[in-house]
Amino acid sequence: MSFNGSSSSPDLSPSTIIYTGNKSGNSARPRRLLRRHESVLLLWQVFLNCMVISIALFVCTFLKLQDLPSIYRMLLVNAVFLVVVIYPMMGVYKQAEKFHTMALRITVAWVITVMTLVVIAFLTKTSEQYSREVMITWFLLVAFLQVPFLKLNYLAVAYYRKKHTKPINSIVIGLGRTARFFSEKLDKNHWLPDKIVGMVNGYERDVPDSITKQLTFPLLGELQNIQNIVKTHQIKRIYISLPLKHAAKVEALNEELLDSHVDVIWILDVSDWKLMNHSVREVAGMPLLSLNESPQNVSRIQIRIKHLLDKIIAICMLIALFPLLLVATVAVEVSSPGPVLFKQKRHGFDGEEISIFKFRSMRLHDDKDVKQAQKGDDRITKVGAFLRKTSIDELPQLLNVLQGSMSLVGPRPHAVAHNQYYSDKISKYMARHRIKPGITGLAQISGCRGETETIDKMEDRVKYDMEYINNWSLIGDFKILIKTPLSLIGKDIY
Repeated sequence: MSFNGSSSSPDLSPSTIIYTGNKSGNSARPRRLLRRHESVLLLWQVFLNCMVISIALFVCTFLKLQDLPSIYRMLLVNAVFLVVVIYPMMGVYKQAEKFHTMALRITVAWVITVMTLVVIAFLTKTSEQYSREVMITWFLLVAFLQVPFLKLNYLAVAYYRKKHTKPINSIVIGLGRTARFFSEKLDKNHWLPDKIVGMVNGYERDVPDSITKQLTFPLLGELQNIQNIVKTHQIKRIYISLPLKHAAKVEALNEELLDSHVDVIWILDVSDWKLMNHSVREVAGMPLLSLNESPQNVSRIQIRIKHLLDKIIAICMLIALFPLLLVATVAVEVSSPGPVLFKQKRHGFDGEEISIFKFRSMRLHDDKDVKQAQKGDDRITKVGAFLRKTSIDELPQLLNVLQGSMSLVGPRPHAVAHNQYYSDKISKYMARHRIKPGITGLAQISGCRGETETIDKMEDRVKYDMEYINNWSLIGDFKILIKTPLSLIGKDIY
């Protein structure tokens, strides 16, 4: 069998992209390789969390009230329902390499659950019927118990898998960066039964020493000897890490291995492409590789939760910060002539123009001027300098959050004139707007604040903004919100 891949344009139909070793003559449904967990394990984890929440509420109410009134029984029903819905959305049952990541997920999920219960109690006018002592104790007890229970559960499952799950001998065809990265990650993933035996050279050329030295697993041989490698090492699963241009070679290899009783899985190597929020999913049995999608169009339920939390937190912040906002209003009013609030056109979601609010920190000037604020800028008032230094001037954007044109967390919106200037100079600059702009963001907590006097500084912001969009999650938003106060004051802010 030849693997030179020299045929005409390769067939990239769904049937050639993902394979399984037991393919019949009919069209086969592609199988997902990575699953969150088996359904039984998932149900067990959901049951365990619901049990912890239920027992904790029973203990708290009986210690205080020596009974479980009907209002608390209804509370428990609502809590269990919310746990079943919210926890999976927050990735509680999604595998993670580090335990503290899972602990953070479940803690934040519980906080969101309790916040939702508080809103329900407020809307149904039943909040006065609950004992504050019971509610606070219940909240803290569950938060304290969930993490060790989660740890014990994962240790038990890991032990069971190690003792009772037969490893699947696997090899990776390809020696590139993607192949090496994938093999190392797969080998460290204790939730999957794969045991990486080694790697195979997928190209018709010798392997340089520089590549061989980077391999974590032994090099078993060349692609021409694949049948002998499979038999010698009792291989049951083969991962092919070759670029799309080698589709013909992959198809030929798959046909040769159909009678070898092995799983054949193609790792689509698009690591060098300019992707945004890419993902793989399945429709009507056909695998779809999404190259460029907004999180707002993919994670619809989580985005709705994000927007709901935005409004709840914005209202709470406006109430809590009202005295500060009042003082800032008076200070701006007396510092220089002009309106207290400065309204400016900026680009929002999908590039639509929005008007954002800020406390006016400069003397009146033409806001179409692309010139950014600089150190010693004579347009900035003394009060404005303090407001900008402490980021108090951004607080009126909480009104934008309530309007729905902005979010608490997201890429910072720049002036329209700035966007027109930088979009011609920086690749993917306007892709920042595939999600709602935010008051704070990953770029801001990473030190990208203040004037962007060079293209390199703006490129750094865009890099962080794209990283945020590609890895967006509710957990990530909470992390950014927590870190934001620590980054509010900086020497480069003026």
